[in-house]
Amino acid sequence: MEVARVLHMNKGSGDTSYAQNSTVQSKILSIAKPLMDEGILKILKKSIPESMGIADLGCSAGPNSLAVIMEIVDVIHAGCRSLDGSFPELRLFLNDLFNNDFNNIFASLPTFYNQIRKDKGPGFGPCYIAAVPGSFYGRLFPTNSLHFIHSSSSLHWLSQVPKSLDGGDRERGLYINKGKLYLSKSSPQCVLDAYLNQFEEDFSLFLSSRGEEVVSEGRMVLSFMGRTSSDPTTEESCYQWELLATALMTMVSEGLIEEEKVDSFNAPYFAPCPEELKSVVEKEGSFVLESVESFAVDWDGGAVDYQQYTTVAELSRARGQRVAKNIRAVVESMLGSHFGTHILDDLFRRYQDIVADYLSNASTKYINLVISLRKKD
Repeated sequence: MEVARVLHMNKGSGDTSYAQNSTVQSKILSIAKPLMDEGILKILKKSIPESMGIADLGCSAGPNSLAVIMEIVDVIHAGCRSLDGSFPELRLFLNDLFNNDFNNIFASLPTFYNQIRKDKGPGFGPCYIAAVPGSFYGRLFPTNSLHFIHSSSSLHWLSQVPKSLDGGDRERGLYINKGKLYLSKSSPQCVLDAYLNQFEEDFSLFLSSRGEEVVSEGRMVLSFMGRTSSDPTTEESCYQWELLATALMTMVSEGLIEEEKVDSFNAPYFAPCPEELKSVVEKEGSFVLESVESFAVDWDGGAVDYQQYTTVAELSRARGQRVAKNIRAVVESMLGSHFGTHILDDLFRRYQDIVADYLSNASTKYINLVISLRKKD
C-alpha cells in the first residue's frame, strides 16, 4: 500500500465526508487545547519574535482545520496583550498529504480573515497562511523557521505498512496476520514487533526532521490515538479495527469478498503507549519531553444525545451509526483502494450493526495521548 497516495480523509461536505464526521477529532482538540495554549504562551513569555512560524501538521479539512489556527491566533493575541508586547507577524502553515482536500480549507479563508480583522483590530500583526503538502515523515520547512508545531489525530498513521507485513507471500497465500486488519489478541509476536518497529522508525524521523526546522526553545504539542496499557492488543488500542475485520469476514463468509483480500490488508496505524513515546524522544534527542497526558474519549465523540433515546437498543443503534460514519470518513480511501469502492456501503451497514451490538454491552473508549515537547538549546 502506498500510504502517501491512498490515505486521505473523505473530501467535500457530503454525508460521508470528514467535514461532517469528525466529532471525535474535534473532541480531542478541545481536550488538548490547554496544553497547546500553554506551549504558545511559554514561547511568548520567553521572547516575542518579530516573525513567528507556526505549523499544523496533518491538518486535514473541514471545520477543525481553521478552528485550530484561529485558536492559535487567539492565544497569541491575548498573550501579547497581557505581556504588553508588539504583535508578531504570523506565518501559519497547514500541512497534510498531497491528496488532502486543501480546496475545502481555501474556500473558508475569506471568512477566517474577516473574523481576524473584526476581532483583533488593525493593530494585530499581518497573518499569512500557506499550504505545505507532503509527508511529515521527512523535512517540510526551512531550517530554524518554526516556533511552534501542533499536530492532532495524525501521528498514529504510519508512513507505510510494516515492511514484513506488506503483501505477505502471495504465491503461496501465506499471510502472517490472517483475518485481521491491525493488531489483535490472535496476532503473533512478530506482528506486534513489526508495528512497534515501524512506529519507532517513523516517529524518530518525524522528531529529527522537526529538530532541524524548529528554533531553539521552540515547542511542539502532539496528540495521538494511543493506549495506557503496555499491551498493544488491549481493547482501548485496537478494538475498532477488530470489529471492522469482523464485518469484512462476514462478507467473506457470504462470498462477497475473497478471504485473501482481508488477509493481505494491514492498517498503517499504531497506537503507542506513553513509555514507547518517551523511549523514542529520549533516543532521538532533539527535544525534551515536558509532559504526557492521557484522555479517554467516547467512540462517538459525544455527538449522540443520550436523552433522545428511551431504550439501550435505540441508543446503541444511534451510536453505532455515528461511529461507523466517523470511521468511514477516515479509512474509506484505504479500504476502497484495496477492496474496491463497490463494497463500502454494505460493509459499513454491517459495521454499524456490529458496533451497536458491542456498545450495548461494553464501554470501551478511545485513549488519546497528548505530549508537550521543547526543542533543546
